[in-house]
Amino acid sequence: MMNWEQLLSLKRQGDTSKRLRKEQDDTRLGFEVDYDRVIFSSAFRSLQDKTQVIPLSKTDFVHTRLTHSLEVSVVGRSLGRLVGKKILEKYPYLQEIHGYHMNDFGAIVAAAALAHDIGNPPYGHSGEKAIGEYFSIGKGQKFKDQLSPKEWQDLTDFEGNANGFSVLTSTRPGVEGGLRLTYATLGAFMKYPKESLPKKPTSNIADKKYGFFQQDKAFFKEVAEELGLLPNKLGNDLGYERHPLAYLVEAADDICYTIIDFEDGINLGLVAEDFALEYLINLVKDSIDTTKYNALTTKEDRISYLRALAIGSLINDAVNVFIQNEELILQGKFPYALMDKSKYKAQMDDIIKLSIKNIYQSREVIEKEINGYQIINNLLDKFITAYNNRFEGKETNFDNLLLKILPEKQNITKETLYERLLHICHFVSMLTDGNALLFNKIISKN
Repeated sequence: MMNWEQLLSLKRQGDTSKRLRKEQDDTRLGFEVDYDRVIFSSAFRSLQDKTQVIPLSKTDFVHTRLTHSLEVSVVGRSLGRLVGKKILEKYPYLQEIHGYHMNDFGAIVAAAALAHDIGNPPYGHSGEKAIGEYFSIGKGQKFKDQLSPKEWQDLTDFEGNANGFSVLTSTRPGVEGGLRLTYATLGAFMKYPKESLPKKPTSNIADKKYGFFQQDKAFFKEVAEELGLLPNKLGNDLGYERHPLAYLVEAADDICYTIIDFEDGINLGLVAEDFALEYLINLVKDSIDTTKYNALTTKEDRISYLRALAIGSLINDAVNVFIQNEELILQGKFPYALMDKSKYKAQMDDIIKLSIKNIYQSREVIEKEINGYQIINNLLDKFITAYNNRFEGKETNFDNLLLKILPEKQNITKETLYERLLHICHFVSMLTDGNALLFNKIISKN
């Protein structure tokens, strides 16, 4: 069984002595330092030019990955604090002996939620698929026989969550351990604490995708063991049950994209306002002030009011589900997302169904995804060819010119083919939508 004291570890990569909660400076708590480090990272900043769902259109209220991440973080902080309050009531020794506060839980979930999309490629989820398909059905197929099955799976099933773990933890010359976040925050970040194979071995939510690349396996294992996560794989396969706070990060994301993408769709006119009331009313009927609602004169204000109430209802419900199942979660016996057990699951499913039909499959979104596929394929092909040619000493003049536009921190040598391929995938994944388009224009003229 997992225990909270271990799960709330303040340890950072490279620490030689224990960090105790009661010795922390409350004006600059370790978990809050995590939040600051994510906010100031270049990878986080680049999310301002990455699509959430609807392409960066001319309207001012469409969400980017950056605004989405900030909102998920705010919801995550509320979830963490509400859960933390209940946990400390149940296990008072955590506060009395170790010095933990309910805000610690909020700070951990907020920092992990802030980073939850930090590894996502440009052009939304189609970006992940485009990278994977370059290897599985594109020109990258030729590398298959030179890689181990797990290395190959990392590439053909390229995963933003695993890439995010790399962003947060990868060492480069002079920068040991990436952002050096606390292990508690890394644990909460790890929604899928397993490697790429075996793929979906069970229906457990923790097995749905994977959470780290083969190159990051050793450090991932260190974090999991320090936190006392429960191993759930046999033999040479590595995987664990989730850190309890990872359920809250996931719930914050589920709540935000369900409700806020819907709000975007209504404000853009892709979903009729009548649907909003019909679909949200069951979420807000206990908290709506009809006099206040009827006094709102614009569609945007009415939807904003309903959205705020809906998020409040879903937060309280997620906290109830977590607390009711807290012991099962600590035992690694809760194989569901929190919102799968929500009393509002049917309403959320209805909203998502309508969003898929009217928003995610709108012409503007489809066109963006088609462009994204072509751009990402072209960038991967040109840069992988140049990078491998240089390693093998047979680079052309064009290859040399191409590698000169790699950012300085990306222009380093990797010894194995797997590391080189992953390195270029990582470079492409860190581009913004605009930069990917720009790079593609530059290299396509040649």
